[in-house]
Amino acid sequence: MMNLKETLLWLFVLNLGVSFGAGLYEHRVSFPRWLVVTGAHWSAEAARQDDVGRRFWGFVSTGPLTLLTLASLYFATRATGPLRFWWLAAALVALVDRLLTFSYFIPTMVRLMQSPDVPATVETATRWVRMNHLRHGLVMGAWLAGLQALSWVRVKAGA
Repeated sequence: MMNLKETLLWLFVLNLGVSFGAGLYEHRVSFPRWLVVTGAHWSAEAARQDDVGRRFWGFVSTGPLTLLTLASLYFATRATGPLRFWWLAAALVALVDRLLTFSYFIPTMVRLMQSPDVPATVETATRWVRMNHLRHGLVMGAWLAGLQALSWVRVKAGA
């Protein structure tokens, strides 16, 4: 039977996987509706209609992933051996993602959703999309490190 720490790690890794996949989906499906790079146009209206921040991300990563990251930092520092290393690595990388999300990505998107279709807005949106590649890399790195931590839970259990 799993204990609280193992359950938390499982939830953390599952949430990271969902966040990674949803981030890729948003990048490939939603962004092209909001930002037309070839014609250099920004559609704040399309971004507001989708409103993925309040309709999806708030329920997946803004609250839950942030809480799971903080809880993982606490429990990972109390783990031992390779489990500690991989869990702490996952939590620290996820923490960097969370800090970037709250300091740059969310505030910038809130401003973009109110911005007109002018060259400065297109430039800001293009930078946001480029920076989002970094966020995808961070979430993927945290997810893979979390998966590695889960494998050490299995080794520790003797399975």
